[in-house]
Amino acid sequence: MVRAGLTAERVTIAGAELADEVGFERVSMSQVARRLGVKDASLYSHVRGLEDLRGRIALLAADEKTLRIAEATAGRAGREALAAYANAWREYAHRHPGRYAATQAALRIDPELAAAAPGPRRAVELTYGMLRGYGLSEPDLTDAVRLLRSTFHGFVALEAAGGFAQQRSPQLSWVRSLDALHTLLEHWPPSRDGDSS
Repeated sequence: MVRAGLTAERVTIAGAELADEVGFERVSMSQVARRLGVKDASLYSHVRGLEDLRGRIALLAADEKTLRIAEATAGRAGREALAAYANAWREYAHRHPGRYAATQAALRIDPELAAAAPGPRRAVELTYGMLRGYGLSEPDLTDAVRLLRSTFHGFVALEAAGGFAQQRSPQLSWVRSLDALHTLLEHWPPSRDGDSS
């Protein structure tokens, strides 16, 4: 029997909250069931299992993170847009470490769920739109997206792991990193022969 009020969305939110508390990789169906005050078997009426739940958490997190980035970057361009984008990314990673980890995990997500979720698609549109403001086109756009993602993720991952123990404030390094990225994007090196693939 399905417990009244229990839905796939409630199960996903409970899993996301748990991920932020204990870590994405440590979320289990039993823990989510306990949080919701139901037996484990009740969850399977709403999600197919742990892999399905993890995929749903990742899509929820992608939607949330993208919405925050969209709100932060609205009406901005150039250095201002880049900083707003990066700061929204970093803030989301700090506030929701488990959900953020879900957005970075390699997961097999139900194609129907993925197709219905606007977050991942909107994230690509926002990122490419911001970078087009720097006058970039393919294949440079893809390279620039990979550079930004690597820089932002690398910084927040090291920060979360306590990797910046030096005396200089990580915030100062973050701002200088954004200055450097902005300068690079404004002066993107020309593609080499054979770079089009």
